[in-house]
Amino acid sequence: MAEALHFCSVETLGRAFRSGEFSPLELTRALLARIERLDPGLNAFILCDANAALAAARAAGEELAGGRDRSPLHGVPVGIKDIINVAGLPTTCHPMILNGRGPAAADSAVVGRLRAQGTVVLGKLATHEFAIGGPSFDLPFPPARDPWNREHHPGGSSSGSGAVLAAGFFPAALGTDTGGSVRNPASCCGIVGLKPTYGLVSRRGVFPLAFTLDHVGPMTRTVADNALLLDAITAFDPEDPGSIPARRAAFGRDIGRGVHGQRIGFVRHFHEEDVPADPEVAAALEEAARVLQAEGAVVRQVRLPSLNEFGAVNRVIMSAEAWAMHAPWLRTRAGDYGALARRRLLAGAFLSAGDYVQAMQRRREMIAAVDGVFARWTCCWRRAIWIRRAASTMRRRSRAPIRARHARPST
Repeated sequence: MAEALHFCSVETLGRAFRSGEFSPLELTRALLARIERLDPGLNAFILCDANAALAAARAAGEELAGGRDRSPLHGVPVGIKDIINVAGLPTTCHPMILNGRGPAAADSAVVGRLRAQGTVVLGKLATHEFAIGGPSFDLPFPPARDPWNREHHPGGSSSGSGAVLAAGFFPAALGTDTGGSVRNPASCCGIVGLKPTYGLVSRRGVFPLAFTLDHVGPMTRTVADNALLLDAITAFDPEDPGSIPARRAAFGRDIGRGVHGQRIGFVRHFHEEDVPADPEVAAALEEAARVLQAEGAVVRQVRLPSLNEFGAVNRVIMSAEAWAMHAPWLRTRAGDYGALARRRLLAGAFLSAGDYVQAMQRRREMIAAVDGVFARWTCCWRRAIWIRRAASTMRRRSRAPIRARHARPST
């Protein structure tokens, strides 16, 4: 059964659960067997909570059989990056400094929402140390490997989340993104990862890296599943100071419409000038643009501030905020950090308040630059539509008979 089920989408699983083809418990047993067999070579799990997962799967199946359908994710197994609290499980953050830490007393906001919708939490997934270190071998847990090639890294810092999805362990996971940590594993593992709008998803109960940059993001194998997972975790949280009121809507409602008429800005200078990409990567980007145009999208080249500057501003802000979080431990227990995380975190000690303020000011300017491109692109498109419509109307009128154009209504 595992071979038949391990790459099913959330949508497919939901239909099978509700039709009685198989149950959440049967699925969870099959996936746990696959995890037991393959994870020793991938190191994607910090902790697989098999007994709790089986109990949750059994309960989900009974509810669905009894007519209680909580959500499209009811009975679906998920995994959680190990900087996100799950009640009863330790949040290790992958370092030595928190090794032996007790279990979390309560679920994070996102895990609480997933449980309320009937998901089956399978356990905690590998990350970089405090979501910043890197693939390190001087820590209690070995780094996760890429299922496509175990000699390769699956991308960080949501490395375990990317690896489990690519390996067919289950169809949905949560990651976090401060400077690419959902998107990098998505690209390395060939899955779908989204960094949501800042404040859309609560970060309460997530160990912070950088207060003004942290995001929790959905990771899945399909775009439709990603929309379902984002629907599940989106909510305003008054206990997260960065949270914003969210307009409740199904994020996947327009997926079936395709891309015809969509306006897509292609920032070519990112990979052609700023940080030259490998020719194979550049060719793949051009092919993606070609396919989108062939499907009816309008793809135009646009310019933004340099990718190097985006990266530099992110590094200053992240380093300063991470130092503020870790300074007490680094001053007294620096040797309890892995070498990669220690080196990256200590960089924040050499930044001044002025460096941080200037980076925040430039951040606002860069946000305005991006907003300006969106505004101009939208306005230009609307003007183009108006001109085309006006021209079409004039052509129709020019072809109409003169008498008809000047005829008066009959009485």
